[in-house]
Amino acid sequence: QVQLVESGGGLVQAGGSLRLSCAASGSIFRLDTMGWYRQAPGKQRELVASINSSGGTDYTDSVKDRFTISRDNAKSSVYLQMNSLKPEDTAVYYCNCKAYINDFLLNDYWGQGTQVTVSS
Repeated sequence: QVQLVESGGGLVQAGGSLRLSCAASGSIFRLDTMGWYRQAPGKQRELVASINSSGGTDYTDSVKDRFTISRDNAKSSVYLQMNSLKPEDTAVYYCNCKAYINDFLLNDYWGQGTQVTVSS
């Protein structure tokens, strides 16, 4: 089993910053793509940012130039630095990790979610 533990959410004023962290642990053979999703009330879960095993990144348009995703493979961790936060960034943020548990089997894992609230 693989567990993802998130931290760093909270309440911040518009224009402020937060840093989310997610650490993976358990029976991990090799980490693949890691990412952050978010889900606002009444909306579908959406991909915010992802980073592959080579360090290549992808962002949804609404967060480009404001959010930065990074990873530390030695710590099996992924981070999301969020700057210039806007009220529309308010959502529950979920860490996602695709990990090989052996040479062949790639599984998808989710964190429990952390609330980010941006006040205007």
